[in-house]
Formats: sequence, structure tokens, C-alpha cells
Amino acid sequence: MSRSRLMVIGVLALVLGAIASWSVYKHLEARSGAGNIATEAYVVAAGDLGVGTKIADKDVKLVRFPVGSAPQESFSSKAAVIGRGVVIPIFKGEFIVRGKLAAENAGSGLPALIPNGMRAVSVRVNEVVQVAGFVQPGTRVDVLLTGNPAGSEQQTTTVLENVLVIAAGSKLERNTAGEAQMAPVITLLVSPEDAQKLTLASNEGRIQLSLRNPLDNRESDLKAVKTGSLYQVAPPPVAHKVVDKKPALPPPPPVYSVEVIRGSKIEVQKFEH
Repeated sequence: MSRSRLMVIGVLALVLGAIASWSVYKHLEARSGAGNIATEAYVVAAGDLGVGTKIADKDVKLVRFPVGSAPQESFSSKAAVIGRGVVIPIFKGEFIVRGKLAAENAGSGLPALIPNGMRAVSVRVNEVVQVAGFVQPGTRVDVLLTGNPAGSEQQTTTVLENVLVIAAGSKLERNTAGEAQMAPVITLLVSPEDAQKLTLASNEGRIQLSLRNPLDNRESDLKAVKTGSLYQVAPPPVAHKVVDKKPALPPPPPVYSVEVIRGSKIEVQKFEH
């Protein structure tokens, strides 16, 4: 092999070696730079936290994440969340955010779920009123009242529409499997005015809960339904005018005429059939 060819091969080897060395250097530099990314500690759930839970120190932990990667309204201090109530379920490893907690000093449990200006009113129910156990926290219902106002005939009217159920018995969360669950008492979230209506309806007659589709928030202008409207009443018989007709007389019997000629005389004799 000629000397010039060996020199060319040597130069190419040096160039390839330099390129490989530069690539390795840049890779190591990138890894080194990644290790220097600024991080910050954020509060996450150490386990699943249900609605109404009062957060304790054991329920949360601090985990470091790159600065700016956490959701808005996240917390960086455990002290800021300990003692506050959970109003929306939080799952293990999830960031603790302000929107899922009750206000400070609002406590936990059912009172923490009541927004300012609203009221929680409980009504006693049975399996029928509770729609076979499918009225659970988070569902929405209409409240129907059946009674006899002022001694009139029985009627049913819709008292409240699109009311949020916040508790079934002592449970503040619905069954995640979608199974029916019975409870003797249902708690509804209503305005102060509707709280008065609901309390009066509970004592005025029988109430019934009507389960709604959660996406259907339309209000209907329904009139009360009375007992009489449920039955089809037969119309009264039509009176026919009676015409006094005399009995028809039988037709007269037919008469046959016979001419009898006697000489110049012609006689006509009649005979009845």
C-alpha cells in the first residue's frame, strides 16, 4: 500500500474519532445539565382521600418536581393543607390543589361541602322515594309533592327542580361501582328559600324524588296534575227526540169491477178481493 494512501486513511480515522468524541461530550454535557434543573417540593396525596376527609399529616407528602410543572393553586407546604376538609375526591399521588379543599377554618365533613349562601336540608325517604337506592351523593333530583290542598281533590306538583344531593345517610360519596344503596335520609343542597319550601312540603303531604340526567339542567313550567285528569270520563248519552207517530192504517182491500150486459142494459157489479 502506498504511503499517501496510508496518510489518507489516518486522516479519516482522526476525523471520525474527533466526531465521536464531540458527540460523547455533548451527550454527557446534556445529562449533566439535566441534573441541574431547578426543582421545588409540592404537596401530593399519600393515599386516596374521600369527600369530607379532614387532612392529617399522614395523608400527604412532599415530592420534588421541576419548577413550573405543578398545576396552578398547588401547595408547597404541608401545613397549608393539614386540617382542611376535602370537597372533591383526591387520589393517591395527585397534587393537592385549592379547588379540592374546603375554605380555611371551614372544617371537614358535611358542613365543609355547603357553599356560602346555601343550605343543607335532610328529608326522610324510603326505597320508593329514593328511586330504588339510586339517589346518591352527586346526583340531581326534582322534588314532587302529593297532597290535598284546602280539602280539594288530590294533586301532585313539582316543588323543586334540579336539586343537588350531597349526602345519602352518612355517606358523602356515591358508590363507585354504580350499585344501588339504601339510606333512610337524603340531604339536599338548596337555597334558603327552597329550604323553606322543602320543609313545608315534607309536612304538607307525601314527597317523591325524581332522578334527573346530570346533563339535563332545563327547568319545566309544569302545572299541578289532579286526580280527575287521570281518568277518562265517558260522555253523557245523547238524548234523541221521540216523535209521536200514529199507527199506519192498513191499505183498503182491492175492488174488482165486472160489467154485465143484458140486452141494451149494462150493469157494473163490484167485488172485493
